[in-house]
Amino acid sequence: MDEYADLEIQLYRKDDVTYGIWPALTLPRSDADARLDGDGAGFVAHIDPDALRDLDPTEYGRALGKGLLGGGFGAAFRQAVQTASSNGVRLRVRLVVDPAPEAAALHGVRWETLRDPDDDRTLLTDENVLFSRFLGSRDWRPVRPRSRGDLRALVVVASPTDVGEYAPQGRGALAPLDVEEEVERARTALGGMAVTVLPGEATPTAAHVVAELRRGYDIVYLVCHGYLQHHEPVLLLVDDDGAGAPMLGSDLVQQLGELSRTPGLVFLASCRSAGEGEDARSDDAGVLAALGPRLAAAGVPAVVAMQGDVTMATAGTFASAFFRSLDSDGLVDRACAVGRAAVRDRYDWWVPTLFMRLRSGRMWYDSGGPQGLFEKWPSVVRDIEDEKCTPIIGPGISDLLLGSRQEVARAWANRYRFPMAPHNRESLPQVAQYLAINQSRSFPRSELEQHVRRTVIERFGDEIPEPLRTGRPPIEDVLAAGWHALRDRGAIEPYSVLADLTAPVYITTQPTRLLANALAAAGKQPEVELCRWNDDIEWPESVYEREPGYRPSVQRPLVYHLLGLLEVPESLVLTEDDYFDYLIGVTQNRELVPRHVRGALTRTALMFVGFRLDEWDFRVLYRSVMNYEGKSANDHTHVAVQVDPEEGSTSDPARARAYLEGYFRDGARVSLYWGSTERFVKELHDQWGSR
Repeated sequence: MDEYADLEIQLYRKDDVTYGIWPALTLPRSDADARLDGDGAGFVAHIDPDALRDLDPTEYGRALGKGLLGGGFGAAFRQAVQTASSNGVRLRVRLVVDPAPEAAALHGVRWETLRDPDDDRTLLTDENVLFSRFLGSRDWRPVRPRSRGDLRALVVVASPTDVGEYAPQGRGALAPLDVEEEVERARTALGGMAVTVLPGEATPTAAHVVAELRRGYDIVYLVCHGYLQHHEPVLLLVDDDGAGAPMLGSDLVQQLGELSRTPGLVFLASCRSAGEGEDARSDDAGVLAALGPRLAAAGVPAVVAMQGDVTMATAGTFASAFFRSLDSDGLVDRACAVGRAAVRDRYDWWVPTLFMRLRSGRMWYDSGGPQGLFEKWPSVVRDIEDEKCTPIIGPGISDLLLGSRQEVARAWANRYRFPMAPHNRESLPQVAQYLAINQSRSFPRSELEQHVRRTVIERFGDEIPEPLRTGRPPIEDVLAAGWHALRDRGAIEPYSVLADLTAPVYITTQPTRLLANALAAAGKQPEVELCRWNDDIEWPESVYEREPGYRPSVQRPLVYHLLGLLEVPESLVLTEDDYFDYLIGVTQNRELVPRHVRGALTRTALMFVGFRLDEWDFRVLYRSVMNYEGKSANDHTHVAVQVDPEEGSTSDPARARAYLEGYFRDGARVSLYWGSTERFVKELHDQWGSR
């Protein structure tokens, strides 16, 4: 039962205790909604949040179940459950609360306690009925699952040295946290996931937390005290000296929303503040849960928070079961059901709650491709050793440094009010074409330089030398500083891995000199050459003009830029018109491409790294390569990466795989690597280094 029927329940306010219900059921493999209310008039629920507030969890769940399911909607709900069961699938329930301010009280309702008024059973500890509070967002960025092997978690534990001086209204002084114990609890819950910890990498100040988040994390596990200040949730972080530094929840929400990529899941853990042993518990009354709807509205796909005081035994058991389940299939709502089931015998089992804007509930995916080690590595390594492998480098290789082309396109589309369909907002050629028409032909090129400059400075901050952060220093100097900062962080850096290979020719669609810089850092003397696709451009001197007898070698490799360089703006292939002109130029005059590059394309193994296989860069390049004479004589196996639904246009891995395998079935032999660019580069580093 891997498929789900979707039951969406929309609630809207009629008066203080009366709410309208619009339910819609969608079955798998169907695009049509099935109305459950017959005449389309909806149903009515009677829910009084004030009257529910002081009830114990069991009575609360009974009263809530009677108010929601006691009328006509109860029969409709059971019909949905039975329909899903008869179709052999589980039921995914999304509760959609009216965003109007007058319906805000519904966010405080403990929906997780819901009991069936017919048999008094709890409904939301059943793995066959997955539940989330579904929230819309003003954030237009698409939400896509990540590749299973690439998930990274950031654990933040803040315990100020002067925590006892904070005594929120209605509560006593806050208790210090055992940081080592909280970190260990987080590591245990997160299992074998790659984890970065604050404190550890840095002090958990607000500035350090946000700076760390810019590096890109999939899960944020936050442990800190929270309290209300003028009805605003406040997180108690620390300053550089370790003392308390309150951070308004609205500030956190704003800064998370401004990230180029938000975390996929924020897990707001509760702090132990009272009691010992099994009785140890939090006493924040679920203050941080108030951040859930706000974080989701700001673009965070899923938020798990404690909606009331919770014992540490319940919190720990829930977290471990939750992350084990999440690790098994990537479904956040199912993980919540599993976690609640694990603590169903405890009186506070209902406290963990999920706010979500993932319709599929899926946070990560398995690509659907072959599992385990890529079987072509021996052939790839042998071709590299024999100097018979040509890396062809796509835009994705610099995502860690500059962000993706999709992020650039979305930022421009938002800033300049791109008027076309939402799915076109991620296509840089289309958005750039709009800017060329709406502004000027040169505008997209200058805007790209400004975007790159701004992104590097924002991402690396003080790691960029001060003279490069002000004024207009050469863009390549700024890029080089960002690259050095990234390399100094100790991560496996793609350009350095590629520079270590024994390749005489590198072909790149990247508009920067970073690959040449990495080759120079590896002790080589690279020569940079541009594809001269436009006769109207004043091109820089060619190495073949300066040295007619030049022949690329491992020590003096050729770096051939297909689509231009930032420092030569006119050379950039950026808009749709540019791509058409480029295609016309290179197909009408094959001599535009140096013979050594043509030879590499037709007589060596090609390693496509960092491409989205459904985008212009790859399609133009691939079709151009396959049209060169001599391709039929090439007996090498090519490798295309990354085949990654997160980066493509579909979230159905099986269909993506079938489509791409069909696309590459004819012509040259191309082996598809099923994973992300980051994972491929890491495996390439390991395979080449251990040969």
